[in-house]
Amino acid sequence: MSTPPPPLPGEEQRLHPWSWLFALQQQVQQFLLPLVALVVFGSRSDDDLPYHHWISAAIVLALVVSAVLQYLSYRYCIGEDALSIRSGIFERTRREIPFARIHNVVVHQNLLHRLFGVAELRLESAGGDKPEAEMRVLKLAQALELERLIRQRGSDAPLHATLDAPASDVLLRLPISELVRLGLISNRAMVVVAAAIGAAYQLFPRRVTSDFIEEHGRQVFGYASQLQLGTLSLITSSLLLLAFALLLMQLLSVGLAIVQYYGFGLSEADKRLTVERGLFTRVRSSVARRRIQAWTLREGALHRLFKRRQLRVDIASGGQQEQAGRALKELAPLAPPANCDALLQHLLPQLQWPPEQWQSVSRRGWWRLCLPALVLMPLLAALLVHETDSPWGLLPLLWLPWSAFKAYRQVTRIGYSIDAQRVAIRGGWWNRWWRVAELDKLQALRLDRSPLDCRLGTATLTLDTAGAAGSPALQLRFLEEAQARALMTQLGREMARRKLRW
Repeated sequence: MSTPPPPLPGEEQRLHPWSWLFALQQQVQQFLLPLVALVVFGSRSDDDLPYHHWISAAIVLALVVSAVLQYLSYRYCIGEDALSIRSGIFERTRREIPFARIHNVVVHQNLLHRLFGVAELRLESAGGDKPEAEMRVLKLAQALELERLIRQRGSDAPLHATLDAPASDVLLRLPISELVRLGLISNRAMVVVAAAIGAAYQLFPRRVTSDFIEEHGRQVFGYASQLQLGTLSLITSSLLLLAFALLLMQLLSVGLAIVQYYGFGLSEADKRLTVERGLFTRVRSSVARRRIQAWTLREGALHRLFKRRQLRVDIASGGQQEQAGRALKELAPLAPPANCDALLQHLLPQLQWPPEQWQSVSRRGWWRLCLPALVLMPLLAALLVHETDSPWGLLPLLWLPWSAFKAYRQVTRIGYSIDAQRVAIRGGWWNRWWRVAELDKLQALRLDRSPLDCRLGTATLTLDTAGAAGSPALQLRFLEEAQARALMTQLGREMARRKLRW
């Protein structure tokens, strides 16, 4: 791919000539349901005049004109330290976006983009629900060159360094074997199936959906009864059918992981991290390292079985892009624990990881974590015994010992470590996690005490950074009250003498 020459400072640039087609595609997607309803229900009318066709044609024509006008009116200009965008026909708009305020740069390509050799470019800043700018669309080489200019001119490097950009250092790549493991661990097919069932209940009348399930259920049971299987054969067949369904779910999960993360690569250049992934839709997101607000390591039971771990980040941007899965939030979707630890140590060079010692919290009141089970399981058991009039209704009570054991183990694993630069928190037991935040990123502290905390002499300390809205929350639970107040004083003193960096 040939790199186009950088545009001259102050020279206005247009979007790609086919950009109106992609703008039209987005507008048609927004009006697709009303248009389909107009055509379908209008065609059922007995009126001989096909007014619905004329209305549909007028709407499509208006969308085409609107898309063409958007292309004709959109201009952008690259300055020394800001990007200027001018748009609008009847209402003119001019936006100045300083490069230093751009937190995240996303280059997005779906199959249609790749067919035309173009890409969308999205620029995001801190705390915005919408991107600061959406350039739909540019030539791919032009979009990558603009991304490079924004990345370099938004850094602390001198302007002449933009002409001699260093090559990117590849920090992580995921081969197909890792994507297979990722699919097996994540079990994404369950989410897709649940979403499909929910969509079916939303799109179709509830009676139609229920009748469909009941009718096919009767057919399956009728076919099984005709086979006249014995009890052992019926149990064996059910187990085989269940195993086959689970196998299909796992294969679907692996396929979804490959489609989403194919060609995954994490690279670093100019103190900026870039992630590129996707089989059909390619997404390239980049963010400055200084914009990262918190770091999260995750490790579930299946992760430990495969000896793998996950590294995620929270940045001070994203909004709707994060919900759409385009924001940079996964630095390592799956990697060996040693690789994740080495990556975290590389990106936070002054951090001692893992910490030599974790400070524990109070274990009093550990039973609070299993309070929901202590309340719900006896009620469920009583309801089942009343409905079935059988001792088998007491089975939900067997969950209580496991819930109590899990709650105790969770509290024993909660810990924290604070050094001169960062604070680290760990938690979980069955599903473990570690959260790290730099002291320079802290902007608020909150001390909470519930009635049970007041009774047991404990407290919860919550740390707030700009944009660290990840899960679990960046907080310390089950601290002794005196310990929590001392930590709040210590961290408050550090925040007062430091400049907030975000």
